[in-house]
Amino acid sequence: MKKIGFIGAGNMATAIIDGLLRDNPENAVNITVFDVMKDKLDVMNKKGVNTADSADKVVSDSDITVLAVKPQNYAEVLESIKPAVNSDKVIVTIAAGISTDYIAKTIECECPMVRVMPNTPLLLGAGATAVSRRNISDEDFKCVYDMFANGGVVEILDETQMNSVIAVNGSSPAYIYLFAKAMADYAKKEGIDESAALRLICATLKGSAEMLENSGDTPDTLIKKVSSPGGTTLKALEKLEEKDFYQSIIEAMDACTKRADELSK
Repeated sequence: MKKIGFIGAGNMATAIIDGLLRDNPENAVNITVFDVMKDKLDVMNKKGVNTADSADKVVSDSDITVLAVKPQNYAEVLESIKPAVNSDKVIVTIAAGISTDYIAKTIECECPMVRVMPNTPLLLGAGATAVSRRNISDEDFKCVYDMFANGGVVEILDETQMNSVIAVNGSSPAYIYLFAKAMADYAKKEGIDESAALRLICATLKGSAEMLENSGDTPDTLIKKVSSPGGTTLKALEKLEEKDFYQSIIEAMDACTKRADELSK
């Protein structure tokens, strides 16, 4: 295993590290982490991974460095690691809107890079992650790809699509949670036990995802298979159509992408 560093020890970094350790706990010796919060480093020490006292030390000690900090902290972090970066160091960015052009310009190095858009289910090993590559060997790219594949599905895209995909996998869990909340609140209003309703809703979401993935049918076909003529499902769908549900989702995703474009560097 190559030496992998993490600048930032928040939820996403922890999920990636846990995936690496799940495969082989001995991988801990090849992982180094830095975070400005000492309590987060204490957690990492308990996992057996190495900790560093600065961001540039992580880059110096690693073959691949994952920048797991918030977008607003990138300028400061990139300036701090600039002295340690060279054309052999792989940089991985997981922040929304941060382009590889911006990173290369700021660190003044055309080093290998991978831009990543994960989502929060990665924390449970059920993530959906989009990645794009720049100036990186197949061997190094596979190492980065496998880091995220340990925690779910990974799809390779062109970097020009990385802002748009935020609406598809990065932000979309929130839409699904809102949909589930409405279903749960309706069940509660009807006197159905809240816990029982939530279990049924979760199972329905999982089962519907399985049908989408494995039935071989398109979404339109699956909708028709549930919608008996004159039945209850059609009445529900008519009300959703009346409220422009489909177009509202499209417009919400478009707003998400436009905001990503506005925030981009």
